[in-house]
Amino acid sequence: MDEWYHYIFLIVVGFAVGFINTIAGGGSLLSLPILIFLGLPPNVANGTNRVAIVIQTAIATAGFKSKGVSTYPFNVYLGISAFFGSLIGARIAVDVTGTTFNRILAIVMLCVVLIIIFKPKMRLEEMEERLTGKYLWLSVVVFFFFGIYGGFINAGLGFLMILFMHFTNRMNLVRVNATKVVVIFVYMLAALAVFAYNDKVVWKVGLILAIGNGSGAWIASRFSVKKGDGFVKTFLVVMVVIMAIKLWFGDLLADFLCQSVFKQWC
Repeated sequence: MDEWYHYIFLIVVGFAVGFINTIAGGGSLLSLPILIFLGLPPNVANGTNRVAIVIQTAIATAGFKSKGVSTYPFNVYLGISAFFGSLIGARIAVDVTGTTFNRILAIVMLCVVLIIIFKPKMRLEEMEERLTGKYLWLSVVVFFFFGIYGGFINAGLGFLMILFMHFTNRMNLVRVNATKVVVIFVYMLAALAVFAYNDKVVWKVGLILAIGNGSGAWIASRFSVKKGDGFVKTFLVVMVVIMAIKLWFGDLLADFLCQSVFKQWC
């Protein structure tokens, strides 16, 4: 990655990823292949991507806060639980890029869409949020396992977090996203520490990517508060469908590009 235009490209990609991650999720399914394509080994790309996500979620949190949206201390409880799960996940040596895994995750993404579309509409304005008692403890347990997944790959986890909090804790989608970015910030610190300790982070690349991620996150956090739940729901459904298609057909597309467009590099 010695060419100057690689870094411009990273900032542009990072902006898109930061916007997508803040309002929906799945942005790492875009940034990870880009980092690998630009020459980073997969495990180093995975670690380097965490630098941008930490900064992205910190800025997104500030963006939501500036609009008066916060779920403290609920978000901190979930973040601490996910933090410990992330320490475990970041040390798990599992190949999560295979065709079978991608297709299973694609099915999960499509299930998310179906639930969002066909779930009977909840009139959240007439319901109280469920952030304490048994619902808090259930969320703490679930987010520990979310943290494990987030620790070793993270891609697509935002969709599941949104779905869980929206229907279990009865939070509107804007407040769900405000909670999500805090949780990811907390557990991503643990994952980044593990990757950095094992020399799997290229800090220069991660910080350049973070310029884009952070910019996209700031705009997305404030924009989503302004537009409200309807915009977030539409954006979420579109992104889940796109990510599911990418996961299911990703290998076929890669093979086609290798055989036709990028023969000299494959």
